[in-house]
Amino acid sequence: MPINLLFDGLLVVLILVLASGALFSTNIFNGIVLFISLGLAVSIAWVRLYAIDVAIAEVTIGAGLTGALLLGAWKRLEIKKSLHSSISNKETKND
Repeated sequence: MPINLLFDGLLVVLILVLASGALFSTNIFNGIVLFISLGLAVSIAWVRLYAIDVAIAEVTIGAGLTGALLLGAWKRLEIKKSLHSSISNKETKND
């Protein structure tokens, strides 16, 4: 069995595991990290298919820009959650 075929098979399994992990993750942060990792694995697949331009676009847009936007949205969500919980804690202490 050629080493290239083995590597491609492992890459396919890795992409499927990362995709299912990102899709079914119950923790938002873990899902975002798995999504970014998925983008990097897919870009390796594009390189293996000799589509270097698509791989570069996948890394910059798929993993980089989208990942940064998702992490920023997650951070804002966490700030709002902590603000909301601190306000509700103050209301219960005043009662």
